[in-house]
Amino acid sequence: MKKRNRFDLLRGEHGASLVELALLLPLFPLLLLGAVDFGRAFYLQMELAGAVHAAAMYGSQNPSDTAGMKTVAQDDAPNVPGLTVNTPTYGRECSDGTSYSAGPGTMPACTGLTGVYRVNVTVTATYTPLFPWSWAGMGRIPSSFTFSSSASARNR
Repeated sequence: MKKRNRFDLLRGEHGASLVELALLLPLFPLLLLGAVDFGRAFYLQMELAGAVHAAAMYGSQNPSDTAGMKTVAQDDAPNVPGLTVNTPTYGRECSDGTSYSAGPGTMPACTGLTGVYRVNVTVTATYTPLFPWSWAGMGRIPSSFTFSSSASARNR
């Protein structure tokens, strides 16, 4: 039988995986919370893009109904808290897109082209992360973010 030296225990690899797991285990919840917060922020941005697109499509058929465009945007994103729909604007534009006049009555100077209506819609919402990242050594990260999305649509 071989006599064991007390330094043989330091050279062995028994338990090395357990030590590595103990060192890395605290990072897993941090990664999980980061993925959840990022997913929520991405979902909010997608909801805003869908709402503004729906409002612009409605506005392309009803350019003077700005209240209707606001309603369509709010109805398209009912689960977004604090959704703000800025007052949609509409005006006339040359059919080739070269010139634009704000307001419904003024026609832009189009040479041999027809004028079409163009509506512009912008929505905003504030996102607050679930996890306060500023204390996690992540630097100066604000406690909330404002997301915005804009769309324009023309009728033919």
